[in-house]
Amino acid sequence: MIANSIEDLRQEARRRVPRAIFDYADRGSYDEVTFNRNLEDLAALQLRQRVMVDVSQQQLATTVLGEKWTIPVGIGPTGLTGLFHANGEMLGARAAQAFGIPFCLSTMSICSIEDVAGFVQKPFWFQLYLMRDRSFNVELLDRALAANCSAIMLTVDMPVQGLRRRDPKNGLSIPPKLTLRNAFEIAMRPAWALKVLTGRRRTFGNLEARLKNTGGLKTLAEWISQQFDPTVTWKDLAWLRERWPRKILIKGILDPEDARLAVEHGVDALVVSNHGGRQLDGARSTISALPGIVDAVQGRCEVLFDGGVRNGQDILKALALGARGCLIGKAFLYALAARGEAGVTLALDIMRKELAVSLALTGANDVTRVTRDVLVPR
Repeated sequence: MIANSIEDLRQEARRRVPRAIFDYADRGSYDEVTFNRNLEDLAALQLRQRVMVDVSQQQLATTVLGEKWTIPVGIGPTGLTGLFHANGEMLGARAAQAFGIPFCLSTMSICSIEDVAGFVQKPFWFQLYLMRDRSFNVELLDRALAANCSAIMLTVDMPVQGLRRRDPKNGLSIPPKLTLRNAFEIAMRPAWALKVLTGRRRTFGNLEARLKNTGGLKTLAEWISQQFDPTVTWKDLAWLRERWPRKILIKGILDPEDARLAVEHGVDALVVSNHGGRQLDGARSTISALPGIVDAVQGRCEVLFDGGVRNGQDILKALALGARGCLIGKAFLYALAARGEAGVTLALDIMRKELAVSLALTGANDVTRVTRDVLVPR
């Protein structure tokens, strides 16, 4: 079957993995207002077609945090990745390495920091939540440093967990369990089940020592409510900086004032994000927030963007509004679930080609020089 869009890979993923796993990635929190806004507001931006411009030589590479990216796209942190495809984090990291872009491993990954480090040669990033038990954070930071991670991505938009209504209705559990509710879903996907059963891990690799004898998503949700620290403030960035000698990104910025505070507290980059519409429902879309955040930062740190990126046109629109690059989450998981490592490579190549064509047809040549001129004024 020919797949030449992220939507093709999404539909293929829907067929290959159980509904509980697919919906975990595919949908948002509460009534999914913000989730839908991310997509709708990106689609509403119009690109400005230009003609009679020499676009024979195009530059798609960029540099972020001193690292060269072959295209302005990185793979953002996604939880449960190793349940979309066995050893998913390891395969995703290797695909990113081969393509020449960064990969960020989630704290809530199935494969552990050490699993991924032993599978790739290039340093990767590690995503971190601040916990009530800071000794656990210190342990994770030490492990990330030993694994030669080049940056920590501190995620700050989850002091409490938003309700993703579909997860409990679908009976999502970690590791997956065979129940009357999901027996048909699993039975219809034997290839997925066999691969996951024979994968390196089926529960949270980074948390195994802390989650022994727990019983699925309900217990995990309780553990999150007990461990994720709702008292975190900007002063805690100083605590992190004392313990992490390399780059620090902060993910979950949606307000210009928070962007200014992030800069004042010395972050190296920030990610404009609303957790993929999976936390505060009713919040604004990330693309509508991006220009104000770029203006607030005034070039004092690099700005990355996520939330609804499904094609090369979305990437170009984010670059036009001031992002240095984009992170993909859902698109990555669709590709991984559909075709494993080859699917991730295919998705990145699809986006690369779409970006190149869109760049040329707007009369532009270099992703590092894209301005709002490529957009139709609103």
